[in-house]
Amino acid sequence: MKGEYRMKTKISSFLKERESRIKPAEANKMGLKRLNKIDFSGVMHLIHKPTNTDMILIKSGDLVISGINVEKGAVAVYQGKEDILATIHYSSYEFDETKIDIEYFKTFLKSKAFKEVINSQIRGGIKTELKAKSFLPLEINLPELKDQIKIRNRINSSSGIISELSDINNSNESYISKLRQAILQEAVQGKLVPQDPNDEPASELLKKIHKEKENLIKEGKIKKQKPLPPISDDEIPYELPRGWEWVRLGRVILSDIGGGTPSKNKSDYWNGSIPWASVKDLNENIFLTKTQDKISELGLKNSSSNLIPKDNLIICTRMGLGKILFNKIDVAINQDLRAIFLPRNIEKFYFYYFYKTLSFIHSGTTVSGIRREKLLDTLFPLPPLSEQKHIVEKVDRLMAYCDELEKQVRENSLNSQNLMNRVLKEAFVNGE
Repeated sequence: MKGEYRMKTKISSFLKERESRIKPAEANKMGLKRLNKIDFSGVMHLIHKPTNTDMILIKSGDLVISGINVEKGAVAVYQGKEDILATIHYSSYEFDETKIDIEYFKTFLKSKAFKEVINSQIRGGIKTELKAKSFLPLEINLPELKDQIKIRNRINSSSGIISELSDINNSNESYISKLRQAILQEAVQGKLVPQDPNDEPASELLKKIHKEKENLIKEGKIKKQKPLPPISDDEIPYELPRGWEWVRLGRVILSDIGGGTPSKNKSDYWNGSIPWASVKDLNENIFLTKTQDKISELGLKNSSSNLIPKDNLIICTRMGLGKILFNKIDVAINQDLRAIFLPRNIEKFYFYYFYKTLSFIHSGTTVSGIRREKLLDTLFPLPPLSEQKHIVEKVDRLMAYCDELEKQVRENSLNSQNLMNRVLKEAFVNGE
């Protein structure tokens, strides 16, 4: 984009502010819509709402700028027929079409070149709210009108192609998410790995789990559970392979326990050596390896919290059982969390992958969580132990493949962003 002649030009030479200030009482009598916001894509959102602050008037064809977020894209030309109002955090300008191509100028306002102009000419830089008194005196390198239009057309052409690439990347992200869901769904339906008729059937696993529970109850390590209702034919969502069993989760969970918070008023309960987990420690990782807070032995003793040995399952639970992960450290938990203890004959990662599918079995429930009672009643497709392990191995491989696909999509998205940045730099920086 070399060759365009540019000269130092004050913005005030082609923009003129509408300086009218309207008091709240007068503004409310006018019965006009008011500007609620300009989003970062440049769309204006209007509302009917009274005001208790001074307002400005905006007329059709005015350039409207958010003084707070202009560099993020909060700039637009108002196209409505009726006048509207806006708070004084916005400014409205008439523009001289013989000197400025407004689409060129709108794009310039969102460019790195404009940020550099602000930083070099306004004390406080882009962190300062951009008012007309500081905006209009700014000097920019402005091409002639015909060259502005050429630049705008070239940018539009490039941005159209880049937008198409972005749409493809967004579609690919959606496809990968659906692929992950399909993998997990096929895993718990017994469709992911071949069946081995020589595997010990799940019915035998249930006997072993029952025996393990009975022993723990006799030893006083867990409490006896309430009887669970039998499974009716109407409840079964799909047919399982031979050797599998439908069971309620309460039959295969040894126990689940909650936690608590030591008194905040007791300083000797805190800043100890015991990791103490709360909801804020549950991030996107599947392993809990550290916590933001720690409590002391005294804090643990004088609270309803419990110390959970590592390699168990922690679930967020205040509104229901939602986020799930493994604790890789011994950890105490607060009242918003629960820990699930599984028997030896349940592969933990198979349970984890099943739990991730609950949003498909119980549509939408994992958004707000699944309450404890409902979780224990939930049907669980139990495969033979050997097949549980084969399923986990296969899912791990396929998820690693999905991870690689997502990495490529992220790189493509970054490349698209970098390409647009280069286009804008060529238009507004190199061309100066």
